[in-house]
Amino acid sequence: MMLSDEKITHLSHVLLKGLMEKKLITPKEEEGKLRRAMKNVIASELKKGERMDTTVRQKLQSYARKIIEGSPEWEILYKKFFREEEIKKGRG
Repeated sequence: MMLSDEKITHLSHVLLKGLMEKKLITPKEEEGKLRRAMKNVIASELKKGERMDTTVRQKLQSYARKIIEGSPEWEILYKKFFREEEIKKGRG
């Protein structure tokens, strides 16, 4: 599920504020520039996740035997195939 632009913006604000308050980072750039970079990374990762989700769902739908979405079997296979996609894409 893709987040709206407003939610991604809010998330970047919350993340940056939290990182700075806990002194986990010391910004060397303007905060606005950092938030924009964070926003771009978040949006990019969400898009990758959506593409992997589509690939996994297509794989599950290609089975000759119908696997009901939401069933325990479907959930197990979905997680397994999603993990395989993450590894293939270098995310795991």
